[in-house]
Amino acid sequence: MTLDRSGSRIDHLNVAVPDLAAAVAFYEPVLAAIGISKMLEIPPNATPHQPTAMTGFGLAGVKPYFWLIDGGAVGTNMHLAFTVDTRADVATFHRVALEAGATSLLAPGVHPEYHDDYFGAFVLDPHGINLEAVCHRPG
Repeated sequence: MTLDRSGSRIDHLNVAVPDLAAAVAFYEPVLAAIGISKMLEIPPNATPHQPTAMTGFGLAGVKPYFWLIDGGAVGTNMHLAFTVDTRADVATFHRVALEAGATSLLAPGVHPEYHDDYFGAFVLDPHGINLEAVCHRPG
């Protein structure tokens, strides 16, 4: 029996960045390479409790679940991993992220310290977030 490691109970995540336009310019092509689309752009003060601009990314036709929020500071040791379907998707993510301005932390490869089929690539985005794409399926 193969364990399904793709599930999550996280509905959405907001990440504050100091420069929303720069973050969107980086994340839009990188996330598109792994099937995640820019879905919503919300201007500042759209609601009384949301004073800053924000951009939401997610699965087209479903919902945004990853939000970039303008005018904030990135947290210390922040890490964000996106699950992908294939090991080729991991390699594509890594290549596109580097082309978009990321710094490589770990090239695509197996990380058996997590589990035998954990295949991931890690980059540092332009705002200092440790970003990863991971495939949990056997090669």
